[in-house]
Amino acid sequence: MDYIGIDEAAKKWGLSKRFVQVLCANGRIEGATRLGRAWMIPANAQRPVDGRTKQARAEHHANMPLPRKTPFLYMSDLYHTPGTADQVGESLAYNHEAQVLFEAEVAYSRGEIDKVYDIANYLLSKHSGFYAVLSAGMLLAQCAVWKGDIDMWRRAKVHIAEAPAKNDNDRDVMQLAISAVDIMVYNVESFPEWFKKGRFEPIHKDAYPAAKVYYAKYLYALGYAVAMGLTKVEGTQGLYIMSVISFSVEPMISWARANNTIMAEIYLRLTCAAIYHNCGKDEDAIYHIDKAIALALPDRFYGVLAEYCRALDTLMERRLSLIDENAWKEVKKLYKIYNEGWSKLSGTVRGKTILTTLSDKEREVAKLAAFGMGNREIADHLHISLSVVKQAVRIVSEKSGLPRSEFAAIL
Repeated sequence: MDYIGIDEAAKKWGLSKRFVQVLCANGRIEGATRLGRAWMIPANAQRPVDGRTKQARAEHHANMPLPRKTPFLYMSDLYHTPGTADQVGESLAYNHEAQVLFEAEVAYSRGEIDKVYDIANYLLSKHSGFYAVLSAGMLLAQCAVWKGDIDMWRRAKVHIAEAPAKNDNDRDVMQLAISAVDIMVYNVESFPEWFKKGRFEPIHKDAYPAAKVYYAKYLYALGYAVAMGLTKVEGTQGLYIMSVISFSVEPMISWARANNTIMAEIYLRLTCAAIYHNCGKDEDAIYHIDKAIALALPDRFYGVLAEYCRALDTLMERRLSLIDENAWKEVKKLYKIYNEGWSKLSGTVRGKTILTTLSDKEREVAKLAAFGMGNREIADHLHISLSVVKQAVRIVSEKSGLPRSEFAAIL
């Protein structure tokens, strides 16, 4: 059989080279084979049908199964090259449900929350397939976080619980999806026991990238809760658990990188950075922040970066403003919206009043104080003077009306 390369196929079909690469990677060109970093395409291969045409609509059912069995298509290997998110969305035109779902996930990554809200409600109203309903429900919950809307958040969990599960595996994924919604407000109690142990066998392997992301978030939230004294783990206290979590997350990052799951890698790197930052290892945190930024900027994933500003305190600003000042301006705008929404929703769910008037430095000092650190320890941890720490503690107490021992209630 004769073969042609990407360049020749692109010229033959009147498509861009990048788009042909995406079509090959997504299995849209029959017989296309990868050889190293190049693609070999059968010379007689037909140009894939554009899913937006009448011909495609006649050949494909609008509710055909998603190309991956996972609630999050953008965390799968469908999206494997930075800067190609829009092209991947176009390549899914043959499957309407998959395309609009992927577009919603990309929109969320960019902080386009109103667009996400509209698409999520559209998918839920048309009674889409199981994985699409799960993803739409989770996207609706994420919108609720940005908007601080507790009713929307609860409604999202109802939609997930009503997804058309067909077997025990589907029900396991459903349980995990509901737990993933809870982790948005640092609730670590609802995850199934098999997941807490890092066992992913009950779910389809297509969902492993997303599962690893949420497992890392679970570990981080658990370490955070223990350090705050909100959760008890026998034989440990303070930042001990947080300090060892990185040994579990680092291999996940390597796995995501090896499997070309770019979005999962971004989330895992930022979560790992937050872990290192809380443990005073900012050099390691910066390494992962810079790697995540490099992966996120080509597709303008400002929403994801904004989502982690709170956990990373001033580190995100320091790194992103050095790399791309305009990008930081956009992330800063989104972070203000996210922080207000998350604080309102999280406070309502947990029965607390999350303080939003603290500066980044004040919140960072308050967090370390809630971890049980003394003033001198905080000063050494943050490389600032003892007087600055004392002043920050005093300001936090004045703003919150709470003593130092109760700072966990406002964070």
